[in-house]
Amino acid sequence: MNKPSANTLPGRVDVLIVGAGAAGLMCAATAGRRGRSVLVLDRANKVGKKILMSGGGRCNFTNLYTAPENFYSRNPHFCKSALARYTQWDFIALVEQYGIPYHEKTLGQLFCDNKSKDIVDLLLAECRAARAQVRTRCEIESVAARDGGGYRLQTSLGAVECESLVIASGGLSIPTMGATGFGYDIARQFGLDIVPTRAALVPFTQHKDELEQQQDLPGSALAVTASCDEGAFNEQMLFTHRGLSGPAVLQISSHWREGRMVAFDLAPGTDLPEWLKQQRTEKPDTHLHSVLADIWSKKLVRFFLQKHGIESRPLKQYGEKALMEIGEKLQTWKLVPSGTEGYRTAEVTLGGVDTDNISSRTMECKSRPGLYFIGEVLDVTGWLGGYNFQWAWASGHAAGEAV
Repeated sequence: MNKPSANTLPGRVDVLIVGAGAAGLMCAATAGRRGRSVLVLDRANKVGKKILMSGGGRCNFTNLYTAPENFYSRNPHFCKSALARYTQWDFIALVEQYGIPYHEKTLGQLFCDNKSKDIVDLLLAECRAARAQVRTRCEIESVAARDGGGYRLQTSLGAVECESLVIASGGLSIPTMGATGFGYDIARQFGLDIVPTRAALVPFTQHKDELEQQQDLPGSALAVTASCDEGAFNEQMLFTHRGLSGPAVLQISSHWREGRMVAFDLAPGTDLPEWLKQQRTEKPDTHLHSVLADIWSKKLVRFFLQKHGIESRPLKQYGEKALMEIGEKLQTWKLVPSGTEGYRTAEVTLGGVDTDNISSRTMECKSRPGLYFIGEVLDVTGWLGGYNFQWAWASGHAAGEAV
């Protein structure tokens, strides 16, 4: 059933789902268990490619603390209904039902102990149990509404008609995995608006002169609080050969716009001026760079001291005011990124199909009966840490209960 060698399609099904990713497969299993005949089509050579590469190959499949506040959308209330009706606990129960071992990494992030394929296998098993058919290597050539209701699709494997058409084709992130703007094209074809899209959960790039100053730092990491506009995240930051990455950077990238400044508190939870003053009392003969090595690596200490033109001397040689000023300079690093790595490495796409014309309960287009949008293609984007998978499960389940 799930083998790409199948080269014919049924002439008609109740539900046709475009996209065999997290949302599409969840929708297929849910609809199939209701007795609906379901067909899932995907242009890739295998299903769930984004699942397979996620979480470093271990799939961060949900988050214990999932809540509507963890999502971005022009309509922040849209995600509430689906998330409330299929929660993280529901998916965790499914994972446990299949005996898949998992663990919490940090901040409620749940990962497979073994490999991401465990989640793909779970979804395919659910589809098999629900008699949902899956076809890969299938290009969608055209989509048209039928006069009597429903839709007709012309594909590279032939024509097929359906009562309900579900678009689960994802966003624009990681085009090498097969991402395209197909879902947005279909939305526009049927008169829906698209909230402008951009890469999110993505590393920052920096200007050449900054990278030259940081040439010894790639691979270095430290805990920071990254902030931009109203967003602030306390996570790790990583220096790379092209700029900055790590969870803190990926998170704050969703708030950043070109030309805006990002601030990094380099010692979150510590008042550096007061801390340095205390260190001078306790270790007056110790050099500044030595005490700073208690919180940063030697490379980072050298970089930040050089960046601010600060000479390292025994702490007792600094006056209290001078030491406080040094602490203030070192506490916060402000910079304007030159850009981001773009969709090439972005984990998700911000923006998407405008939810104003989509039912928050069923994911059905209000103006086009039988047309549904789920997952990343919608203007709903989660934080880093399993939230986007939970949106896939929740929105896929919501549509599956309605198609």
